[in-house]
Amino acid sequence: LVWVLVLWLAWLGPAVGGEEEDGEVVAEEEEEEEEEEVLSDELGEEDGVLVLHEHNFARALSEHRLLLVEFYAPWCGHCQRLAPAFAQAAATLRKESSPARLGKVDATAQVALANEFGVTSYPTLKLFRDGNRTHPFAYTGPMDAEGIARWMRRRVGPSAALLQDPGTATAFISSRDLVVVGFFKDLRSEAAQVFYEVAREVVDVPFGVAEAPELFQAYGLSADTICLFKKFDEGRTDFPVDPAQGLDVAELTRLLRVHSLELVMDFTNKTSDQIFGAKIPHHMLLFLNESSSEQLALRDGFRAAAGAFRGEVLFVVVDVNGYGAQVLSFFGLTPADAPTLRLVKMVNNRKYRMEPEAFSDTAIRTFIQAVLDGKVKPHLLSAEPPEGWDTRPVKVLVGKTFEQVAFDETKNVFVKFYAPWCSHCQAMAAAWEELGERYKDHEDIVIAELDATANELENITILGFPTLHYFPAGPGRKMVEYKSVRDLETFSKFLENGGTLPEEPPEVSVPPAPSRARDSPRPQGSSQPSPGR
Repeated sequence: LVWVLVLWLAWLGPAVGGEEEDGEVVAEEEEEEEEEEVLSDELGEEDGVLVLHEHNFARALSEHRLLLVEFYAPWCGHCQRLAPAFAQAAATLRKESSPARLGKVDATAQVALANEFGVTSYPTLKLFRDGNRTHPFAYTGPMDAEGIARWMRRRVGPSAALLQDPGTATAFISSRDLVVVGFFKDLRSEAAQVFYEVAREVVDVPFGVAEAPELFQAYGLSADTICLFKKFDEGRTDFPVDPAQGLDVAELTRLLRVHSLELVMDFTNKTSDQIFGAKIPHHMLLFLNESSSEQLALRDGFRAAAGAFRGEVLFVVVDVNGYGAQVLSFFGLTPADAPTLRLVKMVNNRKYRMEPEAFSDTAIRTFIQAVLDGKVKPHLLSAEPPEGWDTRPVKVLVGKTFEQVAFDETKNVFVKFYAPWCSHCQAMAAAWEELGERYKDHEDIVIAELDATANELENITILGFPTLHYFPAGPGRKMVEYKSVRDLETFSKFLENGGTLPEEPPEVSVPPAPSRARDSPRPQGSSQPSPGR
């Protein structure tokens, strides 16, 4: 009977389990096919852009001498906006039969590649040259299609055109509003190599080089000189090469950027990137209504003052009824305030106002020099205190009331600095209101908030939103920045502990219980949430 049962099970087994086994085989085959597909080093494309991953990255480097790679995250808004321009630049380069190619890596899926190349933000663009995987170059060009294509072209061939005779030089100089020509007696010199390096980076301006003696003579030069030719202002600016010190990449780039701008810039949609990209430390702004001929006449004195501060102060005219209307609130202005002047320190957005205002070139120069010498206090914005501001659970501070509340030596004051449009501020608003309710009856604790877009403080600069600062009671005007989790209970722990968070007990690893006690409950260690802002 046993043998009969064994034979019967042996006969029945394939019928009962065969389909499942076949299914397992099919599933295994599918998994193998998927694995083979993932491991393939084939170079696929999307919209002309190479799709790169861990298994085809090396092949891409070996096949393409110049490869610009975008490391992106699918959810990143900046990456989504860049995608069409990146694809268009790739198409442009392909159409030109350029050896330069563009590729992309989903850094959230290809974590190993992201870690290898130190990608910590999106999008990150890196240029790989001649298959060198260990020393990629950071992308430093514009983020539009033409800018990306220009940046790559400068790396494919010579970054500066060779001008061989007066005819080619004249044609080159007249071809654009702004061109740079380097005159070098030896194009193999160290100074010339620095010039070529600058030309590779400053891609929005054409660069040329000249070595012929007749070109030195034609342009009145006797020594190595960088000439900036422009169809505005003085028409030409020369930068002689110091024979002893040579050229410095950063300094030459800065000089070209500064002198490529008009002496007085109009703030428009087309010029805003130039104005902020020049990295000039101070901006002097003339706000006026350009429909008023009387106000337009003020430009003359403004321009006359500008030359003395070139490179240190950028002079900008803002039409209060034009494109400049969108920046008025940043200065606490309305169109009715025009004409008026403001000087801004770009490093901290401190604003300075001339009092009383005068629009002559002499008055403007005197005012600017006084600000640069530290003799003028910043003009600080402040809203008016709202009615009942100090009777609410969360006190509503403005510039005018901040000092008396925050630095009250009898109170511990916790202040939220926010922007009305900030989504992170909006997300924590309910928790902050609950915190105010919880401590509204505490004599020595004040919960407050300040709209940092409408109010400015002399010695506190807010660089991000929300920013939380704790001002402990007592002398010394102390301030502690809160950098932990933004929720009600953590806020309370911070306040109850005098402006610090109590240390959590370390997590204890509990060894597994013996097998004979397997059903007994296992103690759980506690973990402190990681701080974040």
